[in-house]
Amino acid sequence: MVTGAYYPELSGGGLQAREVVRALRHEADFCVLTTSTDASLPSNATEDGIPIRRVFVDTGSVTSRVTAGLRLASALVRFAPHVDIVNQHGFSRKAMLLGLLSKALRKKFVLTLQTGGEDEPAGARALGSAAYRAYANADLYLSVSPALSSAYLEAGLPPARLRQVCNAVDVDRFAPAPPAERTAIRSELGLPPDVPLVLFVGLFARDKRPDRLYRAWSRVAGRYPSALVFIGATRPTTYREVDPGLADMIRRQAVTDGLADRVFFAETTRAIDQYYRAADIYVLPSIREGLSIALLEAMSSGLACVASWLPGSTDVLIDHGVNGLLVAPDDEEGFAAAMASLFVDRGELSRLGAAARQTVIDRYSIQRTAAAWLAAYREVSSRK
Repeated sequence: MVTGAYYPELSGGGLQAREVVRALRHEADFCVLTTSTDASLPSNATEDGIPIRRVFVDTGSVTSRVTAGLRLASALVRFAPHVDIVNQHGFSRKAMLLGLLSKALRKKFVLTLQTGGEDEPAGARALGSAAYRAYANADLYLSVSPALSSAYLEAGLPPARLRQVCNAVDVDRFAPAPPAERTAIRSELGLPPDVPLVLFVGLFARDKRPDRLYRAWSRVAGRYPSALVFIGATRPTTYREVDPGLADMIRRQAVTDGLADRVFFAETTRAIDQYYRAADIYVLPSIREGLSIALLEAMSSGLACVASWLPGSTDVLIDHGVNGLLVAPDDEEGFAAAMASLFVDRGELSRLGAAARQTVIDRYSIQRTAAAWLAAYREVSSRK
């Protein structure tokens, strides 16, 4: 497994890679190769019984980013005698290098398409002709959403090399908390005990739209006692795509609006499941997603979910009005109205949350989807 970040650091690809590794560790031998922005983490470690090799990268340094790619390549060469398949989660310039090296080492190269835009053929083309050739040369593509699959096929790439394998979560870990336990969790996390909590989980990046969520919530916060909780990296020292101005703007505006005591931030946490168990409503205001793992985690946790309507992505998970609510991207008034409706109607909030959890149990539990990943690995390893 090759990812841009791995536990305890958080990323969509890293989260999914860990779920797959944990589900299949008795069926296949895994090792993880990842970059890390946390210099305190060990270069060599073991998590869940799986060996991990981390390559530190300072995202603010061009030199560090370049040398990180070379150190990843060196680590892959050392891993090579022990692996048959290299599964890269997400496409980037580093993925281009590792894909070419995998071919040179005669290893099967599997590319998991995780993120709308950058993992699509158009995103690879934007990096140049060499990048696109590397992108198009994978032995197998694992797409996590219909939208990513459609983009792949519309580019004229071989249908025989594409498999749809949805993201999935551990439904036992991400499960609702009984009322008494939820109250205790809120106390432990320093959150208000008796008002509806709205949760956002994601990077403070422009595409994720945390600022739009704040503005939508602030429209109704005066009428409905509630609190807003943001979980995610706010500084670019952790992730290059983070815009530090977003969190600062929200903090300043909350003070101006008289809402600062009702807005909470947590930069990172290893106990993300506890925040889901403490919350009532999850909002995904993004304008670009693959198949959001955070949305799956929230649904599995029994939260009423409000998400941007992204064809082939969020509308795959949410049937509007049945197991969640969908709102046009960037429609602040629509998001405000959706949240207000759930503040008012606790019965509807509970009904949508229960239906959301059942959807994940039926279709997106890692226990159900791991078999598809294993079948894909067996298929590609058997090819000549």
